[in-house]
Amino acid sequence: MSKQIQVSGLDAYYGSHKAIEDVSMTIEPRSITAFIGPSGCGKSTFLRTLNRMHEVIPGARVEGKVLLDGEDLYAPTVAPVSVRRMIGMVFQRPNPFPTMSIYENVAAGLRLNGRVSKSQLDGIVEESLKGANLWNEVKDRLNKPGAGLSGGQQQRLCIARAIAVRPQVLLMDEPCSALDPISTLAIEDLMAKLKDEFTIVIVTHNMQQAARVSDRTAFFNLAEQGKPGKVVEMDETSRMFTNPSQKATEDYITGRFG
Repeated sequence: MSKQIQVSGLDAYYGSHKAIEDVSMTIEPRSITAFIGPSGCGKSTFLRTLNRMHEVIPGARVEGKVLLDGEDLYAPTVAPVSVRRMIGMVFQRPNPFPTMSIYENVAAGLRLNGRVSKSQLDGIVEESLKGANLWNEVKDRLNKPGAGLSGGQQQRLCIARAIAVRPQVLLMDEPCSALDPISTLAIEDLMAKLKDEFTIVIVTHNMQQAARVSDRTAFFNLAEQGKPGKVVEMDETSRMFTNPSQKATEDYITGRFG
């Protein structure tokens, strides 16, 4: 069951440096939300605050609220590990575990989360690889190294690994930036299918990709270099790309800056 995320008054810091300031937004369930904006404006930082990955960095901290269906993910009683189980992440570069087989890559999170029988594991691995649209390509070589796959296949393997633990939200940080156009299209098609089950949030520098895949788009920007990033505007993607309410958004989308 995918869930709604509500963020209010969120600031994120690296030591004394404030990277993003006063971000508030609602991310709707069973939809794709895209974050766009120039490099260094805090998109990826904000993405990592949603599953408490930001605080893994020494000196990094977050102020404000992130609610997942009303539950405060930063409450003192909430364990960061449980948050990351509910909110999975796929990174910019495919990062399969290099010493593990395709099968073990998908099963890794399940094994960490507790005892699962071999037959259950087999079923979930197959289902997750099918969910990532990879099963037919790898079903005869599940014991071969995951690192031996092509870049696009490796990224779909990482998506299979992320969805195997049954998260409710899937975060994707520029998941196609290291891929060729055909692999990019495969990932985009996959996102469109996965949003039936998951709430998906994607950071992308590719305007066409944001326009193609997302339901809603948030535009992040810096007032000036060295200042924290902020959300300038968030709206339905179709409206953002045809009739944005802010001139800065229009300038960025049309390539006049950024």
